[in-house]
Amino acid sequence: MEEEGLLKEEDLGQWRRTHYSKEVGPAMADREVVIMGWVSSVRDHGNISFIIIKDMHGEVQVTAKKSEVGEQLFALAKEVKEHTSLGVRGKVRPQEKAPNGAEVVPAEIKAFSVAKKAAPFMTTGKSSPVGIDTRLDLRAVDLRRQQLGSIFRIRQTVVNAIREFLSRQDFIEVSTPKMIATATEGGAALFPIFYYDREAFLAQSPQLYKEQLTMAFESVFEIGPIFRAEPSRTNRHLSEATSVDVERAFADYGDVMALLERMIIHIIDSVKDRNKADLEFLEIAMPALELPFPKYSYSDLIDKLQEAGERIPWGDDISPQVMKSLQDERLNGFYFIVDWPTSTKPFYVKPKADDPKVCESFDLMYGPLEMSSGSTRINRKDQLIERMQKQGLKPDAFDYHLRVFDFGVPPHAGFGMGLERLLMALAKIENIRDATFYPRDIDRLAP
Repeated sequence: MEEEGLLKEEDLGQWRRTHYSKEVGPAMADREVVIMGWVSSVRDHGNISFIIIKDMHGEVQVTAKKSEVGEQLFALAKEVKEHTSLGVRGKVRPQEKAPNGAEVVPAEIKAFSVAKKAAPFMTTGKSSPVGIDTRLDLRAVDLRRQQLGSIFRIRQTVVNAIREFLSRQDFIEVSTPKMIATATEGGAALFPIFYYDREAFLAQSPQLYKEQLTMAFESVFEIGPIFRAEPSRTNRHLSEATSVDVERAFADYGDVMALLERMIIHIIDSVKDRNKADLEFLEIAMPALELPFPKYSYSDLIDKLQEAGERIPWGDDISPQVMKSLQDERLNGFYFIVDWPTSTKPFYVKPKADDPKVCESFDLMYGPLEMSSGSTRINRKDQLIERMQKQGLKPDAFDYHLRVFDFGVPPHAGFGMGLERLLMALAKIENIRDATFYPRDIDRLAP
C-alpha cells in the first residue's frame, strides 16, 4: 500500500548528486548543492527538524526551519524517517555544531525509497545491544552501522596495501579455479558439488595451481575465496573466507617469511596513514612493530608449554587455548612458529634435509590467533609421490599436478594468509563474522 502523507517515493529522474558529504563545509557558504544518501537520524524540535544524511564519505546535516523553508516543505521534512533513501537540493550554511561545520537548508526534498519499518537495531555507536545473528538477518542494514563502516574501510586499505606491496615486488596477480577435481590438501573438509556428470569440490585453497604458476611467472599472488567444510562454531572460523595466497620461485621459507613480515609492516603503515578517522572512532591503535618478527621453533614452544603444565605431546597441534597459558609479552603481537612436525603439514611441504621429522614450515601468529601458514614446497616428483603415499593419498588423483613436475618445476615457497583473521587482529574484532560482508558458516547460508 502506498504510504500516506506528503512524502512520496519518486524516481531519480534528472537528479544527480553535486557534492559528497566531505565536500560540504563552511567554505561553500551560500552555494547550492544536491546531496544524496540514507537518513541515519532525525531530530524533531517543534518548529525545526534536523535530518542527518549519510553517504559513503560521512554525514551532512539538513536543517529545516518552518520560517525558512515554508509550511509544505517543513511538513514533508517532518515525515522523513530513518533509513529512507533521500536527495536534498539546498544551500550550504556554516554551522559549527554540524558535521564538517556546515548544514544544508533545503529547497527541495526527494525520497527515492521510503523506509517502511524501524530497524531492530541502531546504526550509530560502537556496539549494538542485539545479538550478531539478529544483525546478520538484516546484514545490508547492519552494514550501515558506523562501526562496520570503519572496519570495512580498513579492510579496503588492507587489500589495496597488499596489492601495492606485492606489485612493487614484481608479483603477478592470478586467478585460479574454485571448482576442482580433487582435494587440494587431502583433507576431509570439502564441499562436494555437481560438475555436469561428475563430482567436483569447492577449492580449499589455490595451493597446487599457484605452485604450477611459478613455472611461468615465478612470483604470483591471489586474493580470493576459499571454502572449508569444517563443522566449527568458534568465533574465528568461516566456511567461506578470503585468502591472500603468495608463491615465489627460487626461494625458501625464510625468504617468504621475510616477505610476509615486510608486507604486514606496509599494511599497518597504510592503515595508520589512510584510516585515521576510522581508527579514532574505533578507539584502536595499530601495533608498533619491529623487524624481524620474533621466531619460536615448534619444539621450543612444546617444551615451554609442558613446563607451564600443559599436557601436550610433541606432534600435536597447538591450539589458541593452549597458547594462552604462556606468559610471554612477545607472544601478544605478531610472531612466527617455525619448523613444525612434518606429520602435521600437507604433502607438498618440504621436510628438512637433516631431520625429516621436521619440515621447513611456519605459522604467523597474532597472540593466540593464526594469521598465516607457509613453507618451502617440494619441487621433485618422486619426493612428492612419497609424501602423498605416506599420507594415504592416491597419486593418480593428482596426475594433473604431478605431470608438470616432468618439466622443471623450480624450487619455490609461499604462504596463505586469512584476510578476515588479519582484519580481526588489526581492528580488534571479537567475532570473525563481523570481518566479512555476508558470512557463511555451519549455521548460516543466508542472506
